[in-house]
Amino acid sequence: MSESRRVPVIRWRGEDPVTGVCDPAVDDSIAVELPVALTYNRVSHVVMMATPTNLEDFAVGFSMTEGLVGDPGDILSTRVIPRSGGIELAMTITEEWFDRLATQRRNMAGRTGCGLCGAENIEQALHSPRAVSHDITVTQAALQRAVSELEPNQPLQAETGAAHGAAWCGLDGGIIRLREDVGRHNALDKLIGALMRTDTAVDAGFLVITSRCSFEMVEKAARLGAAVIVAISAPTSLALERARSYGMTLCAIARADTVTVFTGAERLTDGA
Repeated sequence: MSESRRVPVIRWRGEDPVTGVCDPAVDDSIAVELPVALTYNRVSHVVMMATPTNLEDFAVGFSMTEGLVGDPGDILSTRVIPRSGGIELAMTITEEWFDRLATQRRNMAGRTGCGLCGAENIEQALHSPRAVSHDITVTQAALQRAVSELEPNQPLQAETGAAHGAAWCGLDGGIIRLREDVGRHNALDKLIGALMRTDTAVDAGFLVITSRCSFEMVEKAARLGAAVIVAISAPTSLALERARSYGMTLCAIARADTVTVFTGAERLTDGA
């Protein structure tokens, strides 16, 4: 299914609405956003608004980062099924993990949640941190290269101006893999799924995201095992606290010529 669509638009040009110029109707590209229903063993779990590409990666990434399975091998099959008005992402998972999911759903029934998938209360949402263990070093030049290479590696964003990106970069800053989506969480889930499906070594690179770095983005990066995450926009307070608890390096407000290091500065070097 296409990730973009052409639609007719009218463009106004000029600061003065009286003397400005109205161009004839032309076509422009917009990003496709569709409801994607994730089902496990034929039981509906959640509906996400997403760009309908790389959905097999999304299935693995979402399932892993939300703790719905413990390993990509726990997902026995994945089918992308077109439905009226959207898509069903139908997964078959092992009975052990499906039983856990069913128990989780029963515990959630009739209760007021805190807004995080699968959490009944604050204690469950803010579970004990699992420290990342990768002892890597990233140079300033590598960070700058990674940020500089984002734009030319985001075709959907270039076409529509409406897509977030998440990239996995080598220690030299070169982009190895990138995924796009209208949702920042979805883009990162797609990337994580792609990395897990290809058994990418997470001790030989770092993450770059085109959005702000919120609590959920840090949690997803931690589940991957990434030691370094770089965000184009600023972090939130809880993201900073969690990154520090995990022992992660969090860089943000990143540009080609500057970056702000919030935690884990010991992993960064000037390359001298």
